[in-house]
Amino acid sequence: MTTTTGTGVGTGAEATVSTESDPAAGAQLPTATPRETARTTLRLLARHRLRLAATVLVLLAATASALAVPALLGTMVDAVADGRPWSALLAPTGGIVAATAAGVGLGWWGQLLLARTAQHTLAGLREDVFATAVAQPSAVLERAGSGDLVSRVAGDAEAVNTVIGRVLPAFVGALFTIALTLVGIGMIDPRFALAVLLATPVQYLALRRFLARSGPVYRSVREAEAARGQQLIETLAGADTVTALRDQPRHRAAVAATSERAIGHELRAVRLRTTFYGLLNLAEFIGLAAVLAVGYHLVGAGAVTLGAATAAALYFHQLFGPIGVLLSNVDELQNAGAGLARLVGVLTLPAPAPAPEAETRPEPRGTSAPAGQPTLTGRLTLENVSYGYAPGRRTLHGVTLTVEPGETVAVVGASGAGKTTLAKIAAGVLAPDTGRVLLDGSPLDHLPTAELRRRAVLVSQEVHVFDGTVAEDLRLFAPEATDAGIRAAADRLGATAWLDALPHGLDTHVGAAGEPLTAARAQHLALLRLALAAPAVALLDEATAEAGTADADLLEHAATAALTGRTGLVIAHRLGQAARADRVVVMDAGRIVELGTHAELAAAGGPYARLWASWTRER
Repeated sequence: MTTTTGTGVGTGAEATVSTESDPAAGAQLPTATPRETARTTLRLLARHRLRLAATVLVLLAATASALAVPALLGTMVDAVADGRPWSALLAPTGGIVAATAAGVGLGWWGQLLLARTAQHTLAGLREDVFATAVAQPSAVLERAGSGDLVSRVAGDAEAVNTVIGRVLPAFVGALFTIALTLVGIGMIDPRFALAVLLATPVQYLALRRFLARSGPVYRSVREAEAARGQQLIETLAGADTVTALRDQPRHRAAVAATSERAIGHELRAVRLRTTFYGLLNLAEFIGLAAVLAVGYHLVGAGAVTLGAATAAALYFHQLFGPIGVLLSNVDELQNAGAGLARLVGVLTLPAPAPAPEAETRPEPRGTSAPAGQPTLTGRLTLENVSYGYAPGRRTLHGVTLTVEPGETVAVVGASGAGKTTLAKIAAGVLAPDTGRVLLDGSPLDHLPTAELRRRAVLVSQEVHVFDGTVAEDLRLFAPEATDAGIRAAADRLGATAWLDALPHGLDTHVGAAGEPLTAARAQHLALLRLALAAPAVALLDEATAEAGTADADLLEHAATAALTGRTGLVIAHRLGQAARADRVVVMDAGRIVELGTHAELAAAGGPYARLWASWTRER
């Protein structure tokens, strides 16, 4: 079911804003376990296995080239100590130049390959996260709040991206350097390797302590930042209402409270990092002292030459930096790992069932149309539907309603009567607590997501205009629409005049960075999206509510034209819409209290008659 909440006609991924608030909102999306994160990362890397293998080989070659330098310097020291002629230094000098050049060149190439591999992997993850998010029922993202998803695809993805661009190449290079350097030191004399390993217990304890504590700390930091972002989004989105109600102090206090929680978690992370780096410095001091002491002893005992001891010292010096890089970058890797786990967590949401092949899918049965016209489909049935946003608080009570193919039913009632909840349940945005919703005889929860979105569209009053041209905005929801098709729809919905009045017509840039559109024109654009998407069922949740008096008739005409030829369920903002509908549903306290045609209900003297009389007096 395509949902147009904040978009006019959208993918269903955006969070909707309900007039009946959901106390459950704010439940965060899942976070993946370390095993799930590792499994997903390996799966994504497997898509680039050849490039990854080439990257490893190039980086190993770069590291080996760089490690040749200490051995060649040791050879030069021995030549000088033995009193050999200066010509004996030419070969090792040339070797040092060649090894250095090869190490720099191969290192640059390897880091470039590594960055490309990692960036393609991250891009694949982003695509999978987006595809999974838009495939979810809107209620899932609505409960989590837009701040949680935004913080994942923005803050968490940026943390991972930073590591890929700056930390990961250094980390992998350091890892290879440490491994090959230990081999080189051991080949000079195993006792040098043992001296280096004296620093290992302190490094191990520091790393173990840091890893045990940093994961939960960084996850808490990310979750606190998401909560702060959600609070800011909610406060800014309702800024006008907050100001009108003079409720600024309470909202400022809520923002301050979420900010203080985020700062508290970040301070814990800072204290943890400071202790970790202090222990690393201690380990480096122990390792340096041990290597110098062993070298002094071995040279004095004649076990190794001065050149070999020099090479071992240089190897340790070369090892000193990579160990620091490896361990100090664990901090940022943990931070990125927390973000990666939150991104992968979105992928743990249920995947949508694949849509059946078109040639094997039977057409739904509908009402026969006149000869020469297609068969109408889109029978929408609610059977004994009840729903509550919180336990013990029912918003809908046993609602039963059938909207026949091609019929338009208007739903009216006071604010809080349950109209928006009814529309969301009929659209599949919310799942009923009891009862079921059928589309052409099939339960909504049994229909593949793609099929549901193709056959039914929900348009709300929360309209978003996407950045791009008008034609691009409309083709987001009807990719195959031609300019002629768009103009035909505009003519049918009465939008041609103002579209042609734009500076460049359909090629006018609109959205945040383009030509501003009034609320009425944005809603008109949303109705054009609906007409171009051409679903069997259209649900309008006060989709013309923001229109002023001058635009009301135009938008109501557009809504009527957009509903022509399809099943329509309209949450009516104006009773004029109800008067033009085939039938009218009157709701009160979550129940249907009247159902019939406009003429029948207006003459019955019941709730609708009173609403109609009041509305006609005000006109």
